[in-house]
Amino acid sequence: MEPRLPSRLCGGEFGTEELATIQEIVGSAQPRLRAEIARRVCEAFGWRDRLGRPKLMSARVALLKLHRFGLIELPPARNGNGNAQGLSRQEPRLPEAVAMEAPAGQLEDLHLARVESKGLSALWNGLIDRYHYLGYQPMAGAQLRYLIRWRGGELGALGWGAAAWKVGPRDRWIGWDARMREKHLGLVLNNARFLILPWIRSKNLASKVLAMSARRVAEDFEQVYGLRPVLLETFVESGRYRGTCYRAANWLHLGHTQGRGKCDREHRAALAVKEIYALPLEKDFRSRLGVGA
Repeated sequence: MEPRLPSRLCGGEFGTEELATIQEIVGSAQPRLRAEIARRVCEAFGWRDRLGRPKLMSARVALLKLHRFGLIELPPARNGNGNAQGLSRQEPRLPEAVAMEAPAGQLEDLHLARVESKGLSALWNGLIDRYHYLGYQPMAGAQLRYLIRWRGGELGALGWGAAAWKVGPRDRWIGWDARMREKHLGLVLNNARFLILPWIRSKNLASKVLAMSARRVAEDFEQVYGLRPVLLETFVESGRYRGTCYRAANWLHLGHTQGRGKCDREHRAALAVKEIYALPLEKDFRSRLGVGA
């Protein structure tokens, strides 16, 4: 079966001409490293963020997608991720499972520590891998990760990444069309991971952490990526969770998914149905997302 050419890549239209350009870059890049190929691809297509920096992370994810489709052949990864085995990860020292019971209001120095070092990254990855039901998977594109901490140590982890490309109930609620969505989707952030460690029993902790993160994430994202999000979204698996903490943190319930992955173009993937929640960060978020423009 002939590999299927994606119609979009890294937020832009993609076709045979773009593929040919990437194939030429892959074949001629020196040094023959994935990082160098990603740099050249960003330069060729003008893939840059609002601060003018190359979108190297997004480019590497896009190139790996083409590699797995059999459309290009990337050189072996220097870190030995095997292109299908998950990323090589430093083994972190995870916290001991010591029961803690106290309401959120009594937790001294409750805060979010942004993941900015290799050590914190390894800890975040390890916590998610071991204790989150979805496990660890690299998040594509622009992202922010936080550890949830208090004076007594680690409480959990939180991760923000790229919004889902197309979600019917969300898109109807916003009121945008495909053109608006394509242009402004970068202003929506997805709460891709949220973990409170299983031995933590703290009333109102989850909703308080969500509120803390909502107040901070837009500023952090703008500082790192030069773009200020105006809307947050998340998906809560029906039957596993009730979404109580999101409702308590004033997130809006928009409906549910159809049980397909966000990249399921042929409508074949059978996935769990998820409830859709959103939280506007600005009163004029719809106009910022292009509605009425």
